[in-house]
Amino acid sequence: MKQEELADRLQSRSPIGVFQQHLKSVLKKKFQCVFEGIAKAGNPTLLNQIYTELYITEGGTAEVNDEHEVRQIETASRKPHRPETTIRQEDLFKDSPGRNKPIRTVLTKGVAGIGKTVLTQKYTLDWAEDKANQDIQFIFPFTFRELNVLKEKKFSLVELVHHFFTETKEAGICSFEDFQVVFIFDGLDECRLPLDFHKTTILTDPRKSTSVDVLLINLIRGNLLPSARLWITTRPAAANQIPPTCVGIVTEIRGFTDSQKKKYFRKRFKKSSLTKKIISHIKTSRSLHIMCHIPVFCWITATVLEDVLETREGGQLPKTLTEMYIHFLVVQAKEKNVKYDGGAETDPHWSPESRKMIESLGKLAFDQLQKGNLIFYESDLTECGIDIRAASVYSGVFTQIFKEERGLYQDKVFCFIHLSVQEFLAALHVHLTFINSGVNLLEEHQTTSTFSKLFSKPKLQSLHHSAVDKALQSPNGHLDLFLRFLLGLSLQTNQTLLQGLLKQTGSSAPTNHETVQYIKKKLSKNLSAEKSINLFHCLNELNDRSLVEEIQQSLRSGRLSTDKLSPAQWSALVFILLSSEKYLDVFDLRKYSASEEALRRMLPVIRASNKAVLAECNLSERSCEGLSSVLSCQSSSLRELDLSNNDLQDFGLKILSAGVKSPQCRLQKLSLSGCLITEEGCISLASALSSNPSHLRELDLSYNHPGDSGIRLLKDPHWRQDTLRYGEKV
Repeated sequence: MKQEELADRLQSRSPIGVFQQHLKSVLKKKFQCVFEGIAKAGNPTLLNQIYTELYITEGGTAEVNDEHEVRQIETASRKPHRPETTIRQEDLFKDSPGRNKPIRTVLTKGVAGIGKTVLTQKYTLDWAEDKANQDIQFIFPFTFRELNVLKEKKFSLVELVHHFFTETKEAGICSFEDFQVVFIFDGLDECRLPLDFHKTTILTDPRKSTSVDVLLINLIRGNLLPSARLWITTRPAAANQIPPTCVGIVTEIRGFTDSQKKKYFRKRFKKSSLTKKIISHIKTSRSLHIMCHIPVFCWITATVLEDVLETREGGQLPKTLTEMYIHFLVVQAKEKNVKYDGGAETDPHWSPESRKMIESLGKLAFDQLQKGNLIFYESDLTECGIDIRAASVYSGVFTQIFKEERGLYQDKVFCFIHLSVQEFLAALHVHLTFINSGVNLLEEHQTTSTFSKLFSKPKLQSLHHSAVDKALQSPNGHLDLFLRFLLGLSLQTNQTLLQGLLKQTGSSAPTNHETVQYIKKKLSKNLSAEKSINLFHCLNELNDRSLVEEIQQSLRSGRLSTDKLSPAQWSALVFILLSSEKYLDVFDLRKYSASEEALRRMLPVIRASNKAVLAECNLSERSCEGLSSVLSCQSSSLRELDLSNNDLQDFGLKILSAGVKSPQCRLQKLSLSGCLITEEGCISLASALSSNPSHLRELDLSYNHPGDSGIRLLKDPHWRQDTLRYGEKV
């Protein structure tokens, strides 16, 4: 069918044209409102009213990133602001000068709460309201939460669309080959279907029934309906479930910049004075400022600070994550007190029913966190001893914490509103269990008998120590945020906030002092930068900033002597530099210590910097292994590296070239002047550039011995180099 003929049919009163208008009406009604927490009756929040534009960056790979997302947020918040290839959501599938062919499948990555679902809703709403993408005839949005419940059933592609969009069947649409169709699949990370792209049989008939997983695989591969366009969203840890050959382009949703945070709060509040107070307060806390990179945390922050500022005039605002989430829980309890118990809008009275709900949700949160589940079905609830009807009640009461979603035919799906809320409640459950029964849920085998517990009360620091150890053992940091919450809950001020829910344990000072010393002891060991950073955040949750303040004072006075720093003090220095954006544009190692030991300690800072000046720092080939790992790191921001006048030699360059060869390397300028390099080193570098030719623009090999053949190797016309310096010789 010709495009003009198709347009005429759609604009006419034909069944297809009528259906398109009906579909737009249905999608508009479904997506025009967004629910942030408890929706007030008669006062829904319009998506277009509160939507703050999200920047989608183009490029990258579908390579998995299984680090805890709080680590990814930390990394993203440190990235220097540089021009990136951005793409508007309405242009996702459109051709651009840099693309060789039309895009069929877009894979969009982003951490939990960053706005992936809202973005797909905005895309669909703009189409339904005739604001964008009118060349598309039909948009069919699906979520993997809905598809999961069809795991045991069989459908053809046509039947699957009919199942979710019954209007297509009523309109008699049994073929989509003649239409420009977009399928949206939101939340790949929540998929419980066995997406095995290696063993699946090929299916090309959209009318042939098969299991939903086989159907999706063939649709994604392009065997089914190759003319369709697909948009798949996922958290980074699940990105590799789709083979790279099936993805036309990978995009990433970056979190709010500082200006976007301000824009969000201005839209959220009508009172400018309230907005200014909230923005000003967020800047005073590094933890809160980083977490507000995520839109959903901006909403949690707004909910809490609005309540505290309006109901406790002059009261102290929460500065740590634990304080923020405790206040958030208190706000929900107050809502429950007013909405269901007829109470006043004051600090909550924790009724037995409320305590039971929170305890049950805490157990669910902890059990499912251990399994890595973020969405729960009836079987998951049953395993935790929660009846499906009770879960619906919990969802109705604590709407801003725990929500129920209904699929087709009343299939129920439950989840916490964000991973961080699940981690907080999991920590609360572990803390409550230990205080009430002495049982340490973090120990696989309980060694203390019930009889002995009656006469020797277990010490809270034993729970803290085991939690610190478990978090440090995790390679991807999946217990980092859980640990911060667990330690923060032990503070006396936080226990007071939860009075009536937590059993009072007396002064927490001795326990916290021991925990602080235990953490500082761990910081004296050779930990990764990510683990050290989280331990400093843990100290912050315990109100101990002594290490950081000590180094900050030395930096301010200009009397910092790195020769005398302990390993823990080195970690504090790295933490300070990574927390202060002004250090991250250019990092000069000579300001601290021109030595290989200093380089080893400062590798995390180099990785986060735009330019690293390591010239004349007494480096040898031993330093190149660490620098190579920086270049090949997915989260590295390094674009310029100056290694001039160091004793690297050919073997050092060979090690460094392994990093240059990595597809993750984005190095644009490399200075190796005066590094005792010969033709042999040039061979290694030329081989690396052949594998990754598109980034290095400037190479300085002056004052070396590359030889004519070495220079010829490095003058490959297929590389992007603008400048190659090699003329001067020793």
